[in-house]
Amino acid sequence: MSGVTLELDSGILQPLIRQIVAETLVQVEGDLAKMNDKIAYSEEEAARLLGLQSHNLRDARLRGNIQCSQITGRRIRYTREDLVAYLAANRWTSKGG
Repeated sequence: MSGVTLELDSGILQPLIRQIVAETLVQVEGDLAKMNDKIAYSEEEAARLLGLQSHNLRDARLRGNIQCSQITGRRIRYTREDLVAYLAANRWTSKGG
């Protein structure tokens, strides 16, 4: 079984990587600016803020591990306080010392 070897010149990739990182930062900053004006976040927005997939946050909610509010149309919303409390309740500490 033979493998494939690929050699890339880092000088060629660096400008592309810098451009992608710059565009990503602009998008993230724009998303954060929009979210800072809100008092509550949808499940998708809250999951993104926590660095989770929406289904992971939904599962945590259904297990009772995170507080939320239900608004008109049975839609779920999370306050910033809900998210901070969830993070505080799930602090990791090293047991080994």
